[in-house]
Amino acid sequence: MSARILIIDDVPANTRLLGARLGAEYFEVRTAHDGPAALAEALAWQPDLILLDVMMPGMDGYETCRRLKADVRTLHIPVVMVTTLDQTDERVRGLEAGADDFLTKPVDFDTLLARVKSLVRLKRLLDEWRMRGQTAHALGLSANGFAPPAVAGARALVVDDDDASAQAIQDALLRDGVLAARARSEAETMELVRVVDFALVVISLSMLTDDPLRLASRLRAQETTQETPLLLIAESAQRDRLLRGFDLGANDWLIRPLDANELRARARNQIRRKFYQDRLRADLGHALELALTDPLTGFYNQRYLMRHLHGLLDGGGGDMVAVMMLDLDHFKEVNDRWGHPVGDQALRVVAETLRGRVRVFDSIARYGGEEFVVVMPGASAQEAQGAAERLRSAIEQIRFEPEPGQVHQLTVSIGVACSAPGRTPEQVLQMADAALYTAKNAGRNCMKMAAQA
Repeated sequence: MSARILIIDDVPANTRLLGARLGAEYFEVRTAHDGPAALAEALAWQPDLILLDVMMPGMDGYETCRRLKADVRTLHIPVVMVTTLDQTDERVRGLEAGADDFLTKPVDFDTLLARVKSLVRLKRLLDEWRMRGQTAHALGLSANGFAPPAVAGARALVVDDDDASAQAIQDALLRDGVLAARARSEAETMELVRVVDFALVVISLSMLTDDPLRLASRLRAQETTQETPLLLIAESAQRDRLLRGFDLGANDWLIRPLDANELRARARNQIRRKFYQDRLRADLGHALELALTDPLTGFYNQRYLMRHLHGLLDGGGGDMVAVMMLDLDHFKEVNDRWGHPVGDQALRVVAETLRGRVRVFDSIARYGGEEFVVVMPGASAQEAQGAAERLRSAIEQIRFEPEPGQVHQLTVSIGVACSAPGRTPEQVLQMADAALYTAKNAGRNCMKMAAQA
């Protein structure tokens, strides 16, 4: 894994040694020797991870971390604090300042490397969602800003076959308002995650009933839990299993004997990150819906249509694709006589008729004012011709009443074209459009096939 690591330590010998070891693992490394220089370098270089010494003159590591996390331009960068301080309250202080982990010198390099890789993987996942969200915001499709959420009311799951251990973890989490369910086995866990969307799963590596690492692997492989934070609880002698857990996708860890405050701090960080990730995904989904669908009919818009056709046709291979272009006949007369609200109603009625009469894997787009396009992957010219005639007939049978008791006949003209080797999406659409105008010139309310040149 290649990534950019910023090492911050006021002792140059420490940065040289750690930089050399990380460089040997193909990481790109830069260094800074005090807090202000670190803030400037993080902002300018945008590293994938920061290794931050605590004991520095002037601005110490805690203040440096707080400032990094308070700046919207650097808050997303994972921070691992590295220090000679080994007291639990120091670890909690670092976590509450925003650090993602807290390692004690002398640092075991394999443990450090496992944490670096795990946090960089998570950052890159969040970066992708973040960049998509920024693009959506730039297009005016989503709101900007995200306040750190409260964790009270979040649902967690404690997986431990030891009753006293599980109860202690549940009690600690409850002090922050986190409601923790309990599972004693792999089967019980998988049943619970099937019905509850947990914001955190805490797994004891000391379980005897099942292999907790196999459980972690299953949770990561399952779509509904692959991004749920996993916090591993290990004995001091379980270092190798802990490292294996990080390889499987675990997010955080604690060594027994557990300190309740450290557990709470790590759980809060993981739950907040989960909420942040969920918010990014929800914003993106809403932005994509706005960007790619027509609000009147719910069909895809022209932007999506072109992307979809390129995906089907680019490369020149694969099955034939048929495209039909439909135009609502005399639509201007509807708008002129009854007004645009009635015209919109006519479009919605036609849209519902189309939606109920295409195959599940066909796509429909609103191409223009009263024009629709149906994309039929794998359809032959003969199949497309039959489908177009059925759509034309179904729309002709619509009983549309612009006013109570007054029926207006709705009809469509349809042009159909098919893909061919070397034919671009734009060319297929142009052929369908030309066939559509042939249908209109033939008297409307009919279907015409494009000439297969």
